[in-house]
Amino acid sequence: MAVDADRGSAQLDGALGQTVTLVISKSGGTKETRNGMLEAAAAYERAGLKFPDHAVAVTGENSQLDKTAVSEKWIARFPMWDWVGGRTSETSAVGLLPAALQGINIQNFLAGAAACDEITRKHDIKTNPAAQLALMWFHATEGKGRKAMVVLPYKDRLELVSKYLQQLVMESLGKERDLDGKVVNQGLTVYGNKGSTDQHAYVQQLREGLANFFVVFIEVLKDQASQGIAVEGNITSGDYLFGFLLGTRAALYETGRGSITLTLSDVSPSSVGALIALFERAVGLYSTLINVNAYHQPGVEAGKKAAENVIRIQTEMLALLAQHGLMSVNDIGKALKASPESIFKICEHLAANGRLLKAAGFTTGEARFQINTAGKSAR
Repeated sequence: MAVDADRGSAQLDGALGQTVTLVISKSGGTKETRNGMLEAAAAYERAGLKFPDHAVAVTGENSQLDKTAVSEKWIARFPMWDWVGGRTSETSAVGLLPAALQGINIQNFLAGAAACDEITRKHDIKTNPAAQLALMWFHATEGKGRKAMVVLPYKDRLELVSKYLQQLVMESLGKERDLDGKVVNQGLTVYGNKGSTDQHAYVQQLREGLANFFVVFIEVLKDQASQGIAVEGNITSGDYLFGFLLGTRAALYETGRGSITLTLSDVSPSSVGALIALFERAVGLYSTLINVNAYHQPGVEAGKKAAENVIRIQTEMLALLAQHGLMSVNDIGKALKASPESIFKICEHLAANGRLLKAAGFTTGEARFQINTAGKSAR
């Protein structure tokens, strides 16, 4: 995160003073967001600027971040509801504010999402695209997540759709227990890339390798704003891209690989808004089919707690080394009642960043470390 902050401020080439930083966190207590905020604040300070004069918060009312923004007099605060999860927040201030600042027409974006919401509330499956999509997922995976979903959008501007869907789908559906408390280990694995890129990447395996997936093709009818040039006869690059989509779909069908095709007329704020709403609603409907709660994430919380435990061990270890000097990994582990493997990994990380010194000539368990202070070296 520090590296990204350094790279980002460097790329601004002295324009940090004309830059606004958005800090987005529902609770304000998420460590990754907090750390990113502190890195950004430090970059402003190094440039002789006051971070609050360039900071905007998107957070829950009265959250830790909200209180910080008030006390430090940030430029503005935009509220988000506590019942909206990050993966379903694209149509809230979380997604709308950054989009608006980039010049995207958020009214059209919301209109597209609202139109999709309306049609996906219909009880008739034949006219409800989200219900159809959820049932297709259920059929493709036998309702057990036995096949992964490979998302292939054939448009550069939709390159990040698969990454977005990884969080939306996998965080929502990847659950150990169902609503009755029964262990079911449910989920739907998602991966993908631009369709054009994948013509030369993993389509080979998709066609001839393990049949442990189904594909979601995202087709865009309109090629580009300007009239495309002819690259071969009267064929444009857009024609070739469309040919790749149909050809790949046919090639997969020939070897018994299933696929779903979603068609957009173009890539516009309204069509992307509709696409996001479609997937959000499909996830909710699919979760009812497999009887899980799509709107909590106990696994994520468990990961956060585990990370906090690592930080606690690191803090205690540094205090121990400050008191005793050079110590072996095994001795540190015994003193702290912690896993030697965890101790070794923490020490290696700190040594790589110049905060510890590692003595030479010892195996993993007996590896010895001490705090790196000026003029001091490991023995």
